[in-house]
Amino acid sequence: MPVFQDSGAEQMQMQTQAIVIIHPGSRNLRMGRASDANPITILHAVARKRRQNGLVHRDPFLPPLVPRTKELTQTMEESRLQVSHTLQSCLQSDGRRRYATPPQQIAAFNRRSNPEIQSTTGGGWVKKEQEVVIGDDILTLDPESGYNLHFPYKRGDLNLHSGPGGSLKAVLADLKTIWEYALIEKMNIPLRDLKHYRAVLIIPDIYNRWYLRELMSLILCEIGFGACFLLQDHVAATFGAGLGYACVVDVGEEKTSVSCVEDGMSHRNTRVRIDYGGGDITQSFLWLLQKSAFPYKTCDPSNQLDALLLDQLKRDFCHVDLNICGAQEKSFMVKKPQLPIEVYTMQVGDECLIAPLSLFQPELLKITGAHSVHIQKRSTGDSEDPHDENYLRETSRKYTKENLEQSSEMPEESAIPVAAGEEEVVVDNVDSAPIALNSRDLEAPKDFVVGPQQVLGLDQAILQSIDRCPTEDLKRKMYSCILVVGSGMKFQGIGMWLHNRISLQIPYMFRTEQMDVITSPKDIDPGVTVWKGAAILSCLESAHELWISRQEWELIGVRILRERALFMW
Repeated sequence: MPVFQDSGAEQMQMQTQAIVIIHPGSRNLRMGRASDANPITILHAVARKRRQNGLVHRDPFLPPLVPRTKELTQTMEESRLQVSHTLQSCLQSDGRRRYATPPQQIAAFNRRSNPEIQSTTGGGWVKKEQEVVIGDDILTLDPESGYNLHFPYKRGDLNLHSGPGGSLKAVLADLKTIWEYALIEKMNIPLRDLKHYRAVLIIPDIYNRWYLRELMSLILCEIGFGACFLLQDHVAATFGAGLGYACVVDVGEEKTSVSCVEDGMSHRNTRVRIDYGGGDITQSFLWLLQKSAFPYKTCDPSNQLDALLLDQLKRDFCHVDLNICGAQEKSFMVKKPQLPIEVYTMQVGDECLIAPLSLFQPELLKITGAHSVHIQKRSTGDSEDPHDENYLRETSRKYTKENLEQSSEMPEESAIPVAAGEEEVVVDNVDSAPIALNSRDLEAPKDFVVGPQQVLGLDQAILQSIDRCPTEDLKRKMYSCILVVGSGMKFQGIGMWLHNRISLQIPYMFRTEQMDVITSPKDIDPGVTVWKGAAILSCLESAHELWISRQEWELIGVRILRERALFMW
């Protein structure tokens, strides 16, 4: 398409307005033109009118709680006490030891707290007649109005399940509905004009090849963009922060991921994703509040309005500021349709610090169940891509073996040495360090180490990720620059806590004079750092080589990703 080839300054400005950056998340969708200062952000969900006698399905706003057994309660209480004792041993900035008000004393105050009832009501539910309700409009829907609620992403990946709307086809249809709504209603782009637009789709650092193929077809063939390319979120984060390398820590609503990125490439063996995030911290925070007699006794985290209220309380109350000690008096308002507004006054103590620190003491997050740890697995093969990495590995191994046999027949002085681990370099030279040719080459990447009955904490995930870097020089660079992005870890002071936790555990040989933990790169919201980075990269001259047009996709298919993708396909 000639419109994609011009490179003049004026044409470049026009091109940035014709590039749409799509960053889908488990809670929110961020979408906007590359020329925009900030993306539009909407709830990444769709509500569909339930058929008569149809099955009920409502994806929750917060990760659902698991039954609170005696063992679970004991584990969480032990972890709470451990964090509490650690906080009491810390010092304030003036050198004085911190102090904490006992939860029993705070609970006594909160039990006496009764809500102030205001004469005005919280409004009413908005009745909708349409079959489909999208984005933030869902928040005004009566949960009893007969709609099924679907979040297409869960724990950082496509939300496939056995219930209604849980098939891959249904999830893709939901994505198409939401993204087209954002394009038409929020960005004023008619669908008929999309052939003149290009899209950058931000994908998880740990990706599923099958899903990526379906998403490319969705964007190019179903929605109708003229061209597209895929970009890993951690790589985009380094562009958004203006960094050449970093250990990227992305804490979202339902997942936490870590990987090491250098020169626009994410090292495959360093990638890890853990199934907890900001929503799990919110549930842990509610449990801590309830231990101190949370005065809003009818709070139900499975209710969408209460879930949003709890999320707001977490953002307003939680912090990691060691100078704030003792009981603090706080107020909040409960608004519910057709009910009077209630204003509660309560006291909070160290639970406001303990909840964010559950990222480092993840047993506190077991309130939402077990949390799996994912790594990037090797491809198991693709019928549409016969020359995939398995083919390359096997053929390179064959020729490596032949070269070794030929060299053994040559005179010793004329033998040509073969580089150790040559077949790995052919397949994944960016992600793997050269290693000797042996049985280890055939193994999958090593799992991250998790202790018995434990969950992988954030600091351990970072340390193990960096330890999987191929060279000592790269490890040293990664320890010197840790970039935190995402909306799930926006707590005052948590960057310093992370800095101290990591610096105490860095192997001596990798300790540097300076270790930067960047939580607000370029003073922008860490929640939009990834989106901003994708917008920056899409405008670079080198990005011209990445675009895949609809015609190319229909002609060549998934094989073109090996040539055009920024990551190892």
